[in-house]
Amino acid sequence: MSRTALRICPLCEATCGLTLTIEGTAVTGARGDRKDVFSQGFICPKGAAFGALDADPDRLRTPLVRRDGTLQEATWDEAFDAIAAAVPPLVERYGPQCTGVVLGNPNVHTMAGALYPPLLLKALATRNLFTASTLDQMPKHVSSGLLFGDPFAIPVPDLDRTDFLLLIGANPVESNGSLCTAPDFPGRLKALRARGGTLVVVDPRRTRTARLADRHLAPRPGSDALLLAALAHTLLAEKLTDPGVLTEHLEGLGELSEALRAFTPQEVAPACDLSADEIRLLARDLAAAPTAAVYARIGSCTVAHGTLASWLVDVLNILTGNLDRPGGALFPLSATAAAPRAAAGPGRGFALGRWASRVSGHPEVKGELPMAALAEEVETPGEGQIRVVIAVAANPVLSAPDGDRLDRALSGLDFMVSVDPYLNETSRHAHVVLPPPPPAQSSHFDFAFNGFAVHNQARYSPPAIPLEEGRMDECDIHARLILAVSGRHGADPRTVDEAAIADTLARAAADPQSPLSGADPRAWAGTLTGHTGPERRLDMMLRLGPYDLTLDDLLREPHGVDLGPLASRVPGLLKTRSGRIELLPDPIAAELPRLREALAHRPAALVLVGRRHLRSNNSWLHNIPALTGGSNRCTLHVHPDDAGRLGLADGGRARITADGGSLEVPVEVTDAIRPGVVSLPHGWGHDRPGTRLGAAGVVPGVNVNQLLDGSRLDPLSGTAVLNGFPVELVPLP
Repeated sequence: MSRTALRICPLCEATCGLTLTIEGTAVTGARGDRKDVFSQGFICPKGAAFGALDADPDRLRTPLVRRDGTLQEATWDEAFDAIAAAVPPLVERYGPQCTGVVLGNPNVHTMAGALYPPLLLKALATRNLFTASTLDQMPKHVSSGLLFGDPFAIPVPDLDRTDFLLLIGANPVESNGSLCTAPDFPGRLKALRARGGTLVVVDPRRTRTARLADRHLAPRPGSDALLLAALAHTLLAEKLTDPGVLTEHLEGLGELSEALRAFTPQEVAPACDLSADEIRLLARDLAAAPTAAVYARIGSCTVAHGTLASWLVDVLNILTGNLDRPGGALFPLSATAAAPRAAAGPGRGFALGRWASRVSGHPEVKGELPMAALAEEVETPGEGQIRVVIAVAANPVLSAPDGDRLDRALSGLDFMVSVDPYLNETSRHAHVVLPPPPPAQSSHFDFAFNGFAVHNQARYSPPAIPLEEGRMDECDIHARLILAVSGRHGADPRTVDEAAIADTLARAAADPQSPLSGADPRAWAGTLTGHTGPERRLDMMLRLGPYDLTLDDLLREPHGVDLGPLASRVPGLLKTRSGRIELLPDPIAAELPRLREALAHRPAALVLVGRRHLRSNNSWLHNIPALTGGSNRCTLHVHPDDAGRLGLADGGRARITADGGSLEVPVEVTDAIRPGVVSLPHGWGHDRPGTRLGAAGVVPGVNVNQLLDGSRLDPLSGTAVLNGFPVELVPLP
């Protein structure tokens, strides 16, 4: 007998509501939930394939433990026994810095990934944290931290009310958005144009997003910060700036003109390969629009000047008076965010480089070290050498630069734990693999993405299917892992959540500006509802949040609770030491000379950029046959002019070479990419032995990040330069 159940899709940042069709304990269909307060029935191919992902036969069903050099099926008790027997003694012998924690992108798509890694880091007392942020979005966190004092205060475009949208290095029609949670991004862009608005896309490729645009500019990759600086220069030089009500909250506005003096349209135009007139026109149109928003993503972050580009996006929104106003770029307010303070004022600010990596001295950023530095930290002997790695939903062998080096380094670890549903290119090195259950058997709340949503709302999904016998809830896996590595093996996993609740409530009760100030934390804890520790923690966060919500409120509204459109939040959200928006912070000012030097650089003849596919998300989904094939292929896009010059043929093969080595790739000749640029998608390379990815291994593709050796980083954020780096290309027979 079939039934239906609601579930928030966990497969990308759009967080669409799904209606699942269930036969027994199997998901047999998925469609958009038309009553969902946020997505209103929208679904993409990933969501439609939810059932295939849930039932993937290659998903691990039991833990694996390495015995006699091979990974073998084991019981949960045996798995945690092995961790408890290995990790605490190693920490006792070598110190807490012998451990490293690696968090992959899927962590932000699960409740467990949001709630438990901070507790794991605290238990291990290690500073060696590596996450997907330094392969993706860290420049935005650094920019927001320096400007607003909070690295998570990232403004998003008010898509549904803006008159002018400038997208830079972003392809949300295929990515479904990034640091901008917006179900049906394509529909929202079409609605913008239908109401008379303007869409401008800046991208070296004629993406599906660019095809919707009123205007498409195709600059040279890696020149985003120069273009943005020239736009800001034009606004300042032509007196087109009007910060409006933000003016009284700005610090450093007077110094900005001098800081950007060198970046005139004439000076910048050759480096961008755009005309000075195109740049001036874009700046004037941006200033003249009734409301406007500038939004830039992966293509502008994973380049040599990613943090400067991210900073300049916010500078443009500020100068045109579009930051923190409807129709511009606004700060979301999640239901689990801290309740707004009673009064704005100076905060703690944001600091960079509080410590540094052991081998190369990379500065810490937001508590993290560059993922590109993980291999050297593992393989370099000496005090503080990483000997234990705990990887949670992470596959850095494919996602980080120079996967071959990291592959070798991981094979030499004293001990490795991987929390992962698959035996993939990274988890195959683990001594213990802990597989979480399929998503239909897990509860869900979007802690991370609601903080970047274009409309405030809250939705909770209980498990759609009961937990299968022999499986363990993902939150319980994390709780038991924390106990095993901290010398508390065998304790009740519920104590992890109860300790987290007690600590949070004690801090809230001691905070004079908290809604819980002066209350009895233990009495307050007794009011929390929820059947599990994670549900009780969610209920606590909702009650402490800005909307006076409870978990029961969300359970009564299975399609979600609409919390209203985004609204102005300045100055209340500012946490800088000055209590104002610090428009020209010292680290940014110190980095501008390096950007000026880029004006004189001679561009490479050929550079590479990445590519997103609608039916893919990094390295996760290539094992689902329904999501591969068609346009979702690992081919090298080459412009006809470059193909002719180099002797390449459509459907032929070529060798591509860069800092980290060479790859042999199939060639796809297309005029959808500008001359001088080639494109290869990210997340492929499923050809290593010892994995269990049957479908992905049939058409493995190549690992584009193997072209990099990890030496190219944005210095302010530690983010790997994955786009706009020089390559050489030769045809193969």
